Amino acid sequence: MVTVQTEQGFIRIASDVFTIIAGVAATNCFGVKGMTVRSVTDGLVHLLKRESMGKGVHITYNDNGTISIELHIAVDQGVNIPVLCTNIIEEVRYKVALATGVEIKSVDVFVDSMMIG
Repeated sequence: MVTVQTEQGFIRIASDVFTIIAGVAATNCFGVKGMTVRSVTDGLVHLLKRESMGKGVHITYNDNGTISIELHIAVDQGVNIPVLCTNIIEEVRYKVALATGVEIKSVDVFVDSMMIG
């Protein structure tokens, strides 16, 4: 949870807010098939449904009040992965900062799977 101080008082923002904003921003980028999670039991990567995409986003709270975001995604076949990841990083950084006012230290994108077809 992050606490933001304003002139009127304090605002506390839960980690679910960050995961939802980041997940929606990432999945709205062209070429992203969805968020992924690696199964603990079988080690396989699974595509998450839209309502549970927050499991593919990990938020780390840094000591200086900033956050770091880690995204696990599946991409469409044939996309330029470096260009796509750069777009995702910019979009997530912008959307999260705009909605919350919290400074983003880093956004890391992990391409766990490529969807064929």
